[in-house]
Amino acid sequence: MAAEDCIKIPDNYKGYSLEMFCLPRHYESDVESILIPKGLINDRTERLARNICRDVGSGPLIGLCVLKGGYQFFGDLMDYIRTINANGEQSMQMSVDFIRLKSYEDDHSSGEVKVIGSDDLSSLSGKHVLVVEDIIDTGATMQKLLNTLNKFKPASIKVASLLVKRTPKSNGYRPDYIGFEIPDKFVVGYALDYNEYFRDLNHICVINENGKKKYSIPQ
Repeated sequence: MAAEDCIKIPDNYKGYSLEMFCLPRHYESDVESILIPKGLINDRTERLARNICRDVGSGPLIGLCVLKGGYQFFGDLMDYIRTINANGEQSMQMSVDFIRLKSYEDDHSSGEVKVIGSDDLSSLSGKHVLVVEDIIDTGATMQKLLNTLNKFKPASIKVASLLVKRTPKSNGYRPDYIGFEIPDKFVVGYALDYNEYFRDLNHICVINENGKKKYSIPQ
C-alpha cells in the first residue's frame, strides 16, 4: 500500500470545533472534536468506488458488509459503485451479503473475535469479494475473517476500510483500499459506535472522557 493511497491524519491534528458543523445536541458534551466531516467522507468514498471499479473490471462482484459499524460506509460505497457501474462503458454483476463480527467491549479490544453469520457463504465461490469494514485496529479481526472467507474459494478477496488506526497494537495488516489513516484515538459516528451509541452521528468524532463514562456498560 503506497502512502498516497490514503489520506493520513497526523497525530497532532486537533480536528474541527463542534461549532463548525451540525451534530445532535445530545452528543455535544460527549465528543471533543470532529475528526472527519461527513462531506469529506463522501468525497473520499466516491474516489474509492472509482478505484474499486477499475480494479475489479467485469466482476461479478459481491459486496460483503461487516456489521454493524460498516453499514453506513458500505451503503454509500455501494451506491457510488452502482452509479459508476451504470454509467460506464464496462459493467459488472453486483450483489451484497452481510456478516457480523464481535471484538469490542467499551473502548478496549476483548482479545477474542467472534464471527457471526459465516455458516452459509457458499455464494462467494468463484466471485470477486469486496469486504467492507468501518475501521481496522489491530488487524486480528480482519485476518480471522479472511481466513474464513478463503475456505469458500472466491475468485479474489479485496478489503475496503474507511479507517485504519495507527496503533502499536497493530499486527501490520493493511487493507487494499483505505479511506483515512487516523491517530490512535477512539472515534465514533458515521455508524461507528461506543456500546451502540453514536451511530446516529453523521461525522466521525473523537469521543471524550465524559462520553465514555456516560455510555459505558455498567459493571
